[in-house]
Amino acid sequence: MTGQIERIVQVYKTLSKIPSILGARLNNSGTKVSSKWSVRNIDKGKNSQFAVNYILDEDLKVVAESDFGINISNELLSAVSPKETYKAIIREEKNCKDNKCFLEVWSKNCLAHSIDLTALDIHGNVYADTEFGSLDWSPDEKSLIYIAEQKPKKSEPYIKRKPADKEANGGGDKRITPGEEYIYKPDWGEQLVGKKRSVVVKCDLDTESLTLLDGIPEDMCPGQVKFTPDGRAVVGVVWQVFDPSRLGLIFCTNRLSHIFYLSLDGVYRRLSRPEGAVRSPRLSPEGDVVWLQRTLGGPHHACHQIVRLRKNDLDSVIAEQINESKEEILLDIVEDKMYIKNGTFYGMYGLSLPLKCWSRGRLIFSTPCLNEVNSYVLDLESKIITNISLVPAGSTSVLCVVDDKVLASYSNVKTPGQLYIAKIPERGSEMSIQWVRVSAPNPVPELSDAQVEYMNLEHPNCEDDVKSFNCILVSSSEKRPLVVWPHGGPHSAFVNAYSLETAFFHLLGFSSLQVNYRGSIGAGDASVNFLPKRIGAADVIDCKYATDQAVKQFAIDEKRLCLYGGSHGGFLVAHLSGQYPGVYKAVVARNPVIDCSSMAGVTDIPDWCYVEAGLNYHESGEVLDKEILAMRRCSPIVHAHKVKAPTALMLGSNDKRVPCYQGLDYAKRLKANGVNTRVYMYEDNHSLSSLNSEMDNLINGADWFLTHLKE
Repeated sequence: MTGQIERIVQVYKTLSKIPSILGARLNNSGTKVSSKWSVRNIDKGKNSQFAVNYILDEDLKVVAESDFGINISNELLSAVSPKETYKAIIREEKNCKDNKCFLEVWSKNCLAHSIDLTALDIHGNVYADTEFGSLDWSPDEKSLIYIAEQKPKKSEPYIKRKPADKEANGGGDKRITPGEEYIYKPDWGEQLVGKKRSVVVKCDLDTESLTLLDGIPEDMCPGQVKFTPDGRAVVGVVWQVFDPSRLGLIFCTNRLSHIFYLSLDGVYRRLSRPEGAVRSPRLSPEGDVVWLQRTLGGPHHACHQIVRLRKNDLDSVIAEQINESKEEILLDIVEDKMYIKNGTFYGMYGLSLPLKCWSRGRLIFSTPCLNEVNSYVLDLESKIITNISLVPAGSTSVLCVVDDKVLASYSNVKTPGQLYIAKIPERGSEMSIQWVRVSAPNPVPELSDAQVEYMNLEHPNCEDDVKSFNCILVSSSEKRPLVVWPHGGPHSAFVNAYSLETAFFHLLGFSSLQVNYRGSIGAGDASVNFLPKRIGAADVIDCKYATDQAVKQFAIDEKRLCLYGGSHGGFLVAHLSGQYPGVYKAVVARNPVIDCSSMAGVTDIPDWCYVEAGLNYHESGEVLDKEILAMRRCSPIVHAHKVKAPTALMLGSNDKRVPCYQGLDYAKRLKANGVNTRVYMYEDNHSLSSLNSEMDNLINGADWFLTHLKE
């Protein structure tokens, strides 16, 4: 290895040892914190997960903690029972032949049950993803529910020789249908490959038996299930199935879905509006149901309402005394901003509510807000919102709420994630909250000199309805090269939180400009809805204007500007490279969108290509020439012939969202035009988040920048 590569590798190895918080919970008395962490295990080529416990005194100070982390890497799901008598774990065991799944139930240090779910052959793989996955206890601690893949119907070839005794009895298993083994069955797309039809599974611990709950319509896939407080039913989310053209689900909060009620004896009721997109149902101690809700279709992510169905209205829906849900809006869509008593609020963009989110008539939640993730108290009666985030600039995410205690994670660009706890003051006094740190920090001394600036920008002489956007600049007092880094989505956002990538570039001597262009979340729903029909124009202009302002205001070497981005961020860096060929000196694009018109036919989200180009998505009828042209004209492929900057493309061969052919076609065109181009192909999906993929593309990306900035 060259000296340059050795330095890059050493920086990555240093940062890879810093763990990140996956989640944490408080026990019922609020005196014990059980936390889950993840750390990169380079030798194994994957992340290792471990648990750490903390004991707190009355002042919420740590008086004891685990001596060492406990490896929990093979746990798919876990849940502690309501009275904390048991802990259930769904564990995956891998061997050289196959994978097996076990449900374990522990009573303190005793293994009360161990059930081989694979051997029972009632269902397929257990779902442990963030969209469908759940594991929940019944109030009496006698049952568990979870989500799994439905067993497919058995099939075989039309012509198949059978054993003689089966032939004599008519051919064997009558449940086997010949000739259907190759029928195409769509799944839920990117990062949900193989997940086609979900079922709700109930495990009765007394008999160690499994039951598939009946009553859910055939064209619905259930997930995110929880028992009702009386234990007689479950509440969850169902997504409408449109086969064979099912749209991808992950990172798409706009899909047709309902909150549902299902009694254990099969009575099914829809609780939410018929035409909506919903997620994250939570049941209050009083039996009310609260969930997140937004408009159907449109941008893949946007502002959400928080709505409630009170217990008496829920009972009326169940008894069919009312036809439609009487949902109450606790928090409405915020178009621009709203002023609260201790700041400004821009709406709810979080993908979920905490599993435990209730505190004495109040709901606690977190959401991106401009440059940070902030946490809030929502009074359920007055509907007053109060910001309870930690005071130092950074991001505070609520993990668990028990009575008047709230547990959260906190980090910023310079500080890796830490656990904090606080007592929530009485109603009206929430602003006086005092946070106490639980976990010891993992400092990165080399980040101590980093300067973090929030750049709130507005285009001068602009007639657009939305004129402003924001950026996070991580820089130094010394003049450095700049990595211009627009996020993907496009409806997501950068926040001031610890990131290995950000730290990695800083330690290698770069400043980084993370651009939350117009269309990003956390700045009002009007900003989100501004971007469709303007991609490839407004977002590109924002990135260039942010570059110019950063160079003008801070210690930036204007002759050494780089471009770095993935997905829609890759779309933007390809645009910037083509539209401003003399400005940026090197490009790294990860699974970039290059041509929306050709991508529409092969991606799991064809609606994205239409909507972002300003078109109405449709599957029936004629595909019009003007639609194809509109998608192509907003794409960076139209500027490929002008690109001069050396370009590295990092592609995932299993990417369902932006298939690798987008990047490969772009690379061919760049090479044909004499541009220094290199392609890296990883056996990975859209996120390129497996440890080996991350390590390789970060190290090679940094090497690409450093090498070509010398030229």
